[in-house]
Amino acid sequence: MQLGIRLHDVNAVLPEEQQTLEARARTAREEGFSCVHLALSKCIRGVTFDDAALTEGLSAYVRRVFRQNELDVAVLGCYLNLAHPDENKIREFQSRYFGNLRVAALAGVGMVGTETGAPNAAYKLDANTHTAEALHTFMKNLEPVVERAERCGVTIAIEPVWNHIVYCPDRALEVLRGIGSPNLRIIFDPVNLLGTENVDRRDAVIGEAMDKLCDHIAMVHIKDFVRQDGKLVSVAAGTGEMDYREILRFLKARKPYIQATLENTCNDNAVSSRKLIEEIYASV
Repeated sequence: MQLGIRLHDVNAVLPEEQQTLEARARTAREEGFSCVHLALSKCIRGVTFDDAALTEGLSAYVRRVFRQNELDVAVLGCYLNLAHPDENKIREFQSRYFGNLRVAALAGVGMVGTETGAPNAAYKLDANTHTAEALHTFMKNLEPVVERAERCGVTIAIEPVWNHIVYCPDRALEVLRGIGSPNLRIIFDPVNLLGTENVDRRDAVIGEAMDKLCDHIAMVHIKDFVRQDGKLVSVAAGTGEMDYREILRFLKARKPYIQATLENTCNDNAVSSRKLIEEIYASV
């Protein structure tokens, strides 16, 4: 396993001059990580990453920064709602995905990652989110993005999330089989598969996902959760309720050298979270 970090969690509470892409990358390397999850709009301040900004020069800059810091970009994050009810928004979002796929290809990033949205403008769980109609809408709007990923030679990876349209492994398999592209893969985030309805069955829920999605998992997100005010709140690995032993045993046995990025860390706990995961991984 190659352990990394979500880059916008790095230096996030430090002065603005220490929040440049170069400074964040340097800190991530100093903290012992080998790769990052990069969301451009959250890591480079003062820039609007619309279609016009997604240039060949930006791609070269990204490639140079991470090469200089001996880091891989495991995934370029582009988390836009492909089930938005406004068709104009859908076209805008698809175009943004096309631009991110181009940047990924030119910058040497193998994957663009996304979640699967909700059938409303607020991007919130509602009574229609888990319906077959919402799934159909998402798949219809995702298909041109996957086609562009094939042309760019880049993976597009969807992340199942309990509050979104693709909320369980069976739903994810419907998308994978329905679109049928080798460039469509899965980001596996165990905590994101959990909600208040299933959290007390989390070992079974996560185990089912590992079993059913194994062949399709391209990268992993690692975080923890706590319960607050009747909700699950994401926190850094090792600061909540998660037991990672079976997850890391699965990764060690079935996914050698996979890239896994920590989420919801800060500079105060990123290193301790990394060391915890590395210790468990070595022992399973």
